[in-house]
Amino acid sequence: MEKHLDLLLSQYGYIGIFLALALGVVGLPIPDELLLTFIGNKVAQGKLVLLFALGSAFLGGITGITLSYFIGQKLGLPLLIKYGRKIHITAERIEKTQHKMNKYGSMLLVFGYFVPGLRHIIAITAGTSNMNYRKFALFSYTGALLWCAFFIFIGRGFGEKWHIIRNYIFLYRVYLPPLIFISIVVILIYFVYFKKPKQ
Repeated sequence: MEKHLDLLLSQYGYIGIFLALALGVVGLPIPDELLLTFIGNKVAQGKLVLLFALGSAFLGGITGITLSYFIGQKLGLPLLIKYGRKIHITAERIEKTQHKMNKYGSMLLVFGYFVPGLRHIIAITAGTSNMNYRKFALFSYTGALLWCAFFIFIGRGFGEKWHIIRNYIFLYRVYLPPLIFISIVVILIYFVYFKKPKQ
């Protein structure tokens, strides 16, 4: 797998990152988290520029999630149920996702990126339920940025040991959304209440 990722980045660079993330988020079997972590590793090696790598990954992510949204909106639930089985979209999965959206609200669009198998289903469900596009974009694009940045910085931070952290990420990534949410809240509290400007 690493050879394929290395080939993708060496031959297509930032355009390859964009296309791979866009197609992966739509639902094609591309190891998105693995790719992002590998990108971070290449940034650590100096083979990719962090800003360009993060930017191309983010643009790919929001392109894929937006396509999924409009697929849901334009095709509608009946056609999706009829033809969606080819990409593992079933009535049961859509119903479960709708229930989760009703329970957790728009925040599911932010942190759903980190839950296995939820990314494109959430966007499609938002489309079928005719969620306002601006609201969808605000939350889902925020989620895309957090998701891309998290895995790229993980790969960058651990450098050549990215294989080790990758295994832990895949084992425990179901717990990532609450952990990231708590981390964001703690950081915001720190800067708002405890970080005082220097006199």
